[in-house]
Amino acid sequence: MTDDSPDVVVLRKSTHGVPVSEYADELRERLPDRDVRHARTPTEERELVADAPVVAGMEIDEALLAEADELELFACAYAGTGHLPLSALEDRDIAVTNASGVHGPNIGEHVVGNLLVFARRLHEGWRRQQRREWRHFRAHELQDSTVTVVGLGAIGKSVVERLQGFGVESIGVRYTPEKGGPTDEVVGFEGPEFEDALARTDYLVLACPLTETTRGLIGEAELKTTPPDAVLVNVARGQVVDTDDLLWALRGNHLRGAALDVTDPEPLPEDHPLWNLENCLITPHCSGHTPEYYSRLADIVAENVRRLDEGEQLENRVV
Repeated sequence: MTDDSPDVVVLRKSTHGVPVSEYADELRERLPDRDVRHARTPTEERELVADAPVVAGMEIDEALLAEADELELFACAYAGTGHLPLSALEDRDIAVTNASGVHGPNIGEHVVGNLLVFARRLHEGWRRQQRREWRHFRAHELQDSTVTVVGLGAIGKSVVERLQGFGVESIGVRYTPEKGGPTDEVVGFEGPEFEDALARTDYLVLACPLTETTRGLIGEAELKTTPPDAVLVNVARGQVVDTDDLLWALRGNHLRGAALDVTDPEPLPEDHPLWNLENCLITPHCSGHTPEYYSRLADIVAENVRRLDEGEQLENRVV
């Protein structure tokens, strides 16, 4: 490592349509005594990572990793890290952190917004406005309903927090229900308790990571168990829900509606039947967008730079 080696390198890929240079600027504000460089091109990435102890970005492949001789920490800018060469990083004893917690407020708001849309049937009001049709329709109330939140990580907890004051009963689903949580009750991912929770659910919120346990978690059997006037909101991953079974439920009045920020496949093809269902609201995997994204991410990474120097446990460490 030379005297002019960077302390932190921010890789070139942006996210949410916001230039990643803003992320580098946020890090410079929090690390005024450190040399934070923004690698704008593939060549600059290869040159700058060679001597950098910390690299921050959306992704890193094995070819670029091979150039990073001094790397101690890769700070992934996504909550999910399944796209990273984790085995290669672990083999070299390189720590990996993620962006867990960054999305809590915005995705929490996105979920509650969708719950209110279906509770008050605002999507039906929108359709009637488009037709200039002044005709009353019946709505529901969110109050006194049961909201089941699958996944009690940062996003799930944020959803539950934002439901305070709406007068709902809440059920949380997590791998270790004995740890409890912010919901009125907590159950595991399978067995009679999970089935009973589904049977009592008015609004089913999926906010869990995609794992072997959660892949295909919601299929025909589960959709038959939920009441037919229930609503599903998915901000997890599309593969948590069996798409064909979801179509069956939405078309056959086995489910009142669905709000999908994620789909399987994704992007959803233009000719996919989900687009044409009036009881299905689709957003293009954008619930994670927030103008505070880079700011919140920089808070985590700057703190981890300090912890790395002090030999302390890193926040959000996954490897």
